[in-house]
Amino acid sequence: MVKVRFGVSLGVDVGADALPGFVDQLESAGIDSLWFSELVYSPAIDPVVGMAFALSRTRDLKVGTSVAVLPGRNPVLVAKQLASLAALAPKRVLPVFGLRSALPVERDLFVVPEGRRAAVFDESLQLLRRVLHEDTVSFSGEFFSVRDATVMPKPPGRLDIWLGGSSPAGYRRIGAYGDGWLGSFLTPAEAGEAVGQIRAAAAAAGREVPEDHYGINLAVGDGELPAPVLAAIRKRRPDLDPAELVAADWSQLHRRLDDYIAAGLTKFVFRPAGSISTQDFLNTFAKELLPRQN
Repeated sequence: MVKVRFGVSLGVDVGADALPGFVDQLESAGIDSLWFSELVYSPAIDPVVGMAFALSRTRDLKVGTSVAVLPGRNPVLVAKQLASLAALAPKRVLPVFGLRSALPVERDLFVVPEGRRAAVFDESLQLLRRVLHEDTVSFSGEFFSVRDATVMPKPPGRLDIWLGGSSPAGYRRIGAYGDGWLGSFLTPAEAGEAVGQIRAAAAAAGREVPEDHYGINLAVGDGELPAPVLAAIRKRRPDLDPAELVAADWSQLHRRLDDYIAAGLTKFVFRPAGSISTQDFLNTFAKELLPRQN
């Protein structure tokens, strides 16, 4: 049976003062995972720093990035960070990378040659995967060159690299280089189509993405969705009714989850949409969703 798992996304609502208690509550409640968003110009904790902190306080909680930018970073240095985390907390590090920041104001921070971001991403993934899993790597590409690169400690077991993306080009990249997919702002039907495209791209590349490595970010409200939330969704997907993407309450979320699971998704990362407090969200999350894990 494919495992269905639910995690919590950490945005700007939980700052440095609240993070220790938040992490402790997740661990004590038995919640599967905590996901750190890369939001540079905000009070949000840096994803790598946040993951290290959360791992140091817990024994079972998994941590991930939702979603970190890879193009504009040196993939060997990224590999060193990930390998170090995975050595300290085996099987609890879940990196997810994307093409660029969702916030235009932050995109200039991740410098790549003009018009070559996708090509840099592809080459970064090739080098990242090699230095994570090979003892010594020499690599000469268009954007990166290394000689006798050795990243240690090697992760015990395999460290999977998941990717974001919601386009045909992104799905081809996942099939070619990714071990999993974490999407966002997609209906169940669109997510099912994405799964099909990723599987086809992986087969064309002579690869296979595991059946339980397809996931999505979702938001849930505590009643009627506030106007700012609706406006943000319309800006991201003006072609859809926001109600198709964000569940107004938990009962609607359960029905929506059934559709996503039927479409082939098994991993879900949730964030609150609306005025619900973080404490109330976590309490309701544990009550509503933990019984649905298998």
